[in-house]
Amino acid sequence: MVSADQATDGYSAVFFMEEGRIARQMRASEFGAFLDGYVGLSDLAETDVKAVLIELGGDLLVRSLVFFRIWFDDEGRADTSWNIPIEALAKDGAKGPDMGAGPIRLVCRSQCPDPTFAKELWDPDMTPGNNHFQAIRKAVESNTLRFQKIEPVQEDIPVLKAREEPAGEKEDDGAAPADRGRLARLIREQRLRIKTLQSVHRDSLADLQREHRNEMQFLRSEMADLQQKYERQRLASEQLKQRLSERNEQYLSMQEQIGSADEDKKRDDANAGAELVLLREQLERKQRELEMRDEKIVSLEEENNELRHREPQESSILDHLRKQSVFLVAYHAGVGHLTLPYEDIEAYFTNPVAYASDRCGMNEPAYREWLEHYENPVCCHKDGDGNQCAEPIMRVSQPAEFRPGVDDHCEQHQA
Repeated sequence: MVSADQATDGYSAVFFMEEGRIARQMRASEFGAFLDGYVGLSDLAETDVKAVLIELGGDLLVRSLVFFRIWFDDEGRADTSWNIPIEALAKDGAKGPDMGAGPIRLVCRSQCPDPTFAKELWDPDMTPGNNHFQAIRKAVESNTLRFQKIEPVQEDIPVLKAREEPAGEKEDDGAAPADRGRLARLIREQRLRIKTLQSVHRDSLADLQREHRNEMQFLRSEMADLQQKYERQRLASEQLKQRLSERNEQYLSMQEQIGSADEDKKRDDANAGAELVLLREQLERKQRELEMRDEKIVSLEEENNELRHREPQESSILDHLRKQSVFLVAYHAGVGHLTLPYEDIEAYFTNPVAYASDRCGMNEPAYREWLEHYENPVCCHKDGDGNQCAEPIMRVSQPAEFRPGVDDHCEQHQA
């Protein structure tokens, strides 16, 4: 955390870096207000900011630098869980480049006195044209935050002087430590440059690897989608091929059926034509037979009519019956005695039973069934072997009262 101690307020500042330039400057007390949540920065909402703590001397020359990161939420307020002791780290920083007042105390990711906080720091860029140290030095020299420069007080203090040595030896002895110091600073700067370059390389490599992983994941998902689309299209193509094959088979079978149907139709037409000729011949033959039968019926009707109206031969029995007005009498069961006039004699002798059934008002089969019962009143039931029961039963004397299946069966076999 950055304290607001009055002794260091005028000599501490926080710079926000963005792509090798100073994006925002503020004093330590102002940055403390951001940390306490009193104010927010809407333009930094949801942003991971690279910041630098700069500690200056009274001569406004850089004494120490701490390169740290801080997150701002969606309201532009600093992360409340952020708690990095950047002032304490600045006091323990290793030697860095000379920014006007000798080697500074430098704290960054590759040069952190406490490895616990290394992940929360970042390495400055020292490449020509994008050197963060140069950008910070220019911003400090411009003194936008208007720090009050304290001029050093010179005091006349007596100094003991050693004996004078030759001029050449004195110049050599004074030049050697200066060269060694300058060489040591160059070595430290080069080592720092190497470390920062390695850190930048690691960060770039990590970013590239992360982008590569994301791109590979995207390509894998895209390839999986393409594979699924290919499988769906392949299945659809196979289904279409199968349908097309089935349609071709149906088309060929329909063609065969149509061809066979045409052949069958031609054959059926030929057969139908032959059958039609035969039927026409048979019809003509039947028509001729009908004409001959009609002619024969007409001749028979004429002959029958002639026979009906023909006078009986003289001195014959029928002639005597007609002349003497003699009537014939016949007896039939169920009817009794029948007087036959001359006109009914021929019909009676043709079928006496039919004549009697007609007089009873019955048809011939029913009269014959009753007549069989009347002449032999026994049970006419037959078993499975064809044996008749023949049990004597009551005779029904009137044909109209006879009930087939009841009156011609005994009580045991009545329906």
